[in-house]
Amino acid sequence: MRTTFLSIALACVVLALSTSNASAEERVFELRTYTTNDGKLENLHSRFRDHTKKIFENHGIQNHIYWVPVKGKGVDNTLVYIISHANREAAAENWQGFREDPEWKKVAAESEKDGKILAKRPDSVYLTPTDFSPQNFESTKEPRLFELRRYTTNEGRLPALLKRFRDGELKLFEKHGMTNVAYFIPDEIPNTLIYVVAHKDADAMKAAWEGFRNDKEWQQLWEESTKDGKIVIKVDRQILQPVDYSPTK
Repeated sequence: MRTTFLSIALACVVLALSTSNASAEERVFELRTYTTNDGKLENLHSRFRDHTKKIFENHGIQNHIYWVPVKGKGVDNTLVYIISHANREAAAENWQGFREDPEWKKVAAESEKDGKILAKRPDSVYLTPTDFSPQNFESTKEPRLFELRRYTTNEGRLPALLKRFRDGELKLFEKHGMTNVAYFIPDEIPNTLIYVVAHKDADAMKAAWEGFRNDKEWQQLWEESTKDGKIVIKVDRQILQPVDYSPTK
């Protein structure tokens, strides 16, 4: 009887762990970018700070990080953030519940009494974490700068890029003072890697990239990875800082 009980208990533990792991693997992230009408960015911040984040959580949407650009395009009218859902099916249900929520409808109406906040529909990209993504959404006491980087590869060369990151590039980033935050494959954009790294400040960011580019180990890694042809054909990046209501700073 004791042996049977222990066997059942062990089976329950294994099942719970396997279910937990499956849920973690299924979790889908969403990168969203909002562009406001002139002078309306603070209105958007107020709506998120006072209402939207909480309503998101009520509908199963997990808040991770909220940013604004530091300089250049979008500095006066852009909010960028990352949230997540249990899975893609849950994402659809979460958004439907959010849009139909009476509290959200009231908040949206009241926040736009003096004019529409958004200049256009939000841009949304669903993301699947890579197998090497740390998903390190943790705050620090000191403020940081973040880089949101998007690499576009030649056709069929994304696996080679992922291998390079997996086999050494992340460690080299850390070696030169960068913090690896998250690495994603967009679900509906082919040949693309989107990732986030963090720096202490602008000077640290500049020093980190200079050290990385001049690192002999990196140069060797790059040469080895490109023997069969060029991998990356386009790099886009945004320099971002967290807003005051961001869970991750």
